[in-house]
Amino acid sequence: MRRREFLRTAGIAAAGLAVSGREAWAWRQQPARTFKLKYAPHFGMFREHSGPDLVAQLEFMAAEGFAALEDNGMRGRTVADQERIGAALQRLKMTMGVFVAHTINWNEPTLTSMNDAPRDVFLKEIQESVEIAKRVGAKWMTVVPGHVDRRPHIDYQTARVVETLKRAAAILEPHGLVMVLEPLNTLRNHPGMFLTSTPQAYLVCKAVASPACKILYDIYHQQITEGNLLPNIDRAWDEIAYLQVGDNPGRNEPGTGEINYRNVFRHIHGKGFTGVVGMEHGNATRGREGERAVIDAYIRADEF
Repeated sequence: MRRREFLRTAGIAAAGLAVSGREAWAWRQQPARTFKLKYAPHFGMFREHSGPDLVAQLEFMAAEGFAALEDNGMRGRTVADQERIGAALQRLKMTMGVFVAHTINWNEPTLTSMNDAPRDVFLKEIQESVEIAKRVGAKWMTVVPGHVDRRPHIDYQTARVVETLKRAAAILEPHGLVMVLEPLNTLRNHPGMFLTSTPQAYLVCKAVASPACKILYDIYHQQITEGNLLPNIDRAWDEIAYLQVGDNPGRNEPGTGEINYRNVFRHIHGKGFTGVVGMEHGNATRGREGERAVIDAYIRADEF
């Protein structure tokens, strides 16, 4: 390569690095906006802006005003990564949202089973999740009772689930931790699941009767299953400890579907909710443009 061409190419590369550096500096230095609710992105949601490093992603989230993180896959991360994430959350004054506390079997009965083996595995994983929660500073962990058993009557299965969750609550209570039960829709995403509706989750929580067992109200799932969102939230409010969002159809950011999220957020804010609102959805558009669209969607939905 001739010297002149080399210098020109190097100059272009240096300019590119300078632009990239200015962008990185900009999002690290900008004053964070303040949302009215603790919206929690997940890792990968803003990767195009912040890169693959987990701490850099957290820094980007914080710079954009997000006050929490949600990471369903935290159990699968190394202890070193868990500790690193926990330290970064503490430094950035961000709240850790849910992680999934156990292995979910999407096809066979687990907590509904009359067999003791799945229950024993579940309780062992709940015990292990206590240590994970301590590393990352988490309070809540997601529990899904699993697939329905097609043989015993549904009431026998409910009794079995309640008995198992009481044992799990006894593990979590001394540590101030909370498992949040997530009803899932069976019409679109998870056919055959045992826990599907708000009243059913409410009944189970009342039967367990522990501060360590509450409801994760996923607005996306419940829009599909039962609709009537605000009245159902009100009716179950004393057992709801955590919320997740995603618009329907598509399960992407607010404003891409039929749910009026500005009204929903206004409603839960008006009820004094100070917990985490997990952003358990995809980005409707790929790339940096799509990531910015997600941020803008929450800015609009939070304007109430």
